[in-house]
Amino acid sequence: MAADLITIARSGTRAARAALDVTAQNIANASSEGYVRRSVSLSELAVNSVASSPGAINLAGVRVSGIVRNADMFRQSEVRRTGSDAARAGAEVQGLENIESAVEQTGVYDAIVGFEASLKQLLSDPTDGSLRAAALEQGRTLAQTFNTAASSLDAVGDGLRFEAQDGVDSVNTTARELARVNLRLARASDASSDRTSLLDQRDSLLETLSGQVDIATSFASDGTVQVRIGGSGGPSLVSGGNAAAMTMATAGDGTMSFMLGSAAATLSSGALAGKGQALTELSGVRQQLDAIASGVIATMNAAQAGGADLAGANGQPIFAGSGAAEMKVALASGSQIATAPAGSGANSRDAANLVAMRGALDSADPAGAMDTLLFGISSAVAGRTVTRDALESIAGTAKVALQAQAGVDLDEEAINLTRFQQAYQASGRVMQVAADIFDSILAIR
Repeated sequence: MAADLITIARSGTRAARAALDVTAQNIANASSEGYVRRSVSLSELAVNSVASSPGAINLAGVRVSGIVRNADMFRQSEVRRTGSDAARAGAEVQGLENIESAVEQTGVYDAIVGFEASLKQLLSDPTDGSLRAAALEQGRTLAQTFNTAASSLDAVGDGLRFEAQDGVDSVNTTARELARVNLRLARASDASSDRTSLLDQRDSLLETLSGQVDIATSFASDGTVQVRIGGSGGPSLVSGGNAAAMTMATAGDGTMSFMLGSAAATLSSGALAGKGQALTELSGVRQQLDAIASGVIATMNAAQAGGADLAGANGQPIFAGSGAAEMKVALASGSQIATAPAGSGANSRDAANLVAMRGALDSADPAGAMDTLLFGISSAVAGRTVTRDALESIAGTAKVALQAQAGVDLDEEAINLTRFQQAYQASGRVMQVAADIFDSILAIR
């Protein structure tokens, strides 16, 4: 015969023991993040017998041909892709919500309305000192509110850029670790348990990377991976044991761009892309806020120049500076508000210039512009939130599909323990029977 019973049984015990070891690993790592369920791949061991006819195959037991990770590469790719899209949407929504809070909570709209109302009250008695002081104080409140809004938006931008730099550092750290895993994979044995652990590390690192940037992967036969950023035509982040360094640059308007070595990296998904989009929105909001503040400054100062104050002097600018951050009140007292037409005498009750001032302010409509700005931000937050929720749902579905395949089912593993233990015992029993048979043969006289 091609192989004796003891050899066949011994191969069975080895296979059963390997399967028991793998099952024990599955149970021990059932709750470990990134762990992929393993199974033992077995194949029949066949030999040619000298006594048999040419081409005849006789079974000689079983051998362990490898340890298989029960994970589909397509599903893993889908988890990375959908997770990257969800991370981008989540980061963008968070940034937009911070922008919305910075503009709304400072109360710029209310300050504009309050300033317009104080000018309207001043019409009732242009020479009243308390009304003039109240109007000037409302102007100071308006300027300070613009200052606070600009400062709050700057703080939002600083926070987004700080988080983005932290994300860039995370990408570089993960890329270097992935390069080291590539080197170890290239040296690992195909059927070793260490190789499957390295593959788990590789996939976990790839998922971490996809949370920050959009990546394109290319896998070699030895399990190593090449990673590009920004699609298959983008610059290479990891190739073999080498990892390129990612850097971030900030433009004058606060927006940011990314480089990989000397090549520009264009991101379409991942948390870094979301923060970049939020910074672009922030730049637009800041420009609009500055335009509203500059409009108020120009309108009020032009109206002031065409009138006379309570002392009969030519009107001086009410506001100084340009933009929301630099806006401030330039007048020292409310008596300097030019309510009367130019050339009027002191203590004139003629409010023609004040009427013109209010008309110019109504035409500029800073309150309407501010309302439009607030509505635009709120609409953007609402729309992006719907998109984020949809993308998170898709990403969750992809994770569930992968987990159903790669996750550990303790009930199934308990059954496997019993099955492989019985297989081990059965192989041991075969060896015992073979020994008894040979003893009986040898005992024949």
